[in-house]
Amino acid sequence: MSTTAGAFIAGGIAACGAVTATHPFETVKIRMQLQGELQTKGHQPHHYRGPLHGVSVIVRNEGVRGIYRGLGCAYIYQVLLNGCRLGFYEPMRAGLAGLVLNDVNKQNLGINMFCGAASGIMGAAMGSPFFLAKTRLQSYSPFLPVGTQHRYKNAWDGLSQIFRAEGVRGLYRGVGAAMIRTGFGSSVQLPTYFFAKRRLQRHLGMEEGLPLHLASSTASGFVVCVVMHPPDTIMSRLYNQNGNLYKGVFDCLAKTIRTEGFFAIYKGVFPHLARILPHTILTLSLAEQTNKLMRRLEERFLSQEDQSIKSI
Repeated sequence: MSTTAGAFIAGGIAACGAVTATHPFETVKIRMQLQGELQTKGHQPHHYRGPLHGVSVIVRNEGVRGIYRGLGCAYIYQVLLNGCRLGFYEPMRAGLAGLVLNDVNKQNLGINMFCGAASGIMGAAMGSPFFLAKTRLQSYSPFLPVGTQHRYKNAWDGLSQIFRAEGVRGLYRGVGAAMIRTGFGSSVQLPTYFFAKRRLQRHLGMEEGLPLHLASSTASGFVVCVVMHPPDTIMSRLYNQNGNLYKGVFDCLAKTIRTEGFFAIYKGVFPHLARILPHTILTLSLAEQTNKLMRRLEERFLSQEDQSIKSI
């Protein structure tokens, strides 16, 4: 890894590249999570039936612009989330390993999961207002509305309206669910990635390079989706609500399961999988490449700085 600052920048750049490709499936996922909200079985609409069907319905009715609603917010959120997640994970892991195991290079699953969760929670807390605006922008549809509809012209208008109506507290509505969701996902994303990478190198003899990065990322993305989807559904509903439909994370979870059944918390799981697999593959694979670039830039910058100090 490069320095903490370098890894933060590298992680943010990698995540922005990934989100550009996967944003349409995120829009479908959010709408599927919200359709039929708190409606009993048999009375729920099915406007969006899966990742490909959802994309085709939105593009047909709202155009390409509709499928990319909230992309600006998604960029800012990804820079903050993955910048923290990829930038702070390794320094935290090395520090704890040195403190607990007296060896900064030694791997420990518990330490790895804790550091993954902690770095992700930091990013989720920082980026929560942008994810809130993104969710509301993506859920809005003038043709096939689902859930509460919010008419925002753009991200800035959305954030301004929320702040004027509810203050700072409104901007951080649902942050608890966001931190739980991201803590779950982050606790397994990087540990699973590095675990798969080490096993593939050891047992299959794979060498450092793009094929290894792709295989490790695929394993990580699948595990992340399975672990993270239930709190992701709860977060989407808390972010999109008006007033106090839900009092908090557990109230939302209880009402959703009681009214719609247990599997309601897995609504939209296939669009989520269609998004998270390529997103994780692109983020972690691009992060490897951007980290190398940042290391080269840092080495060049630091060597020039050393030379200028010596000349003085």
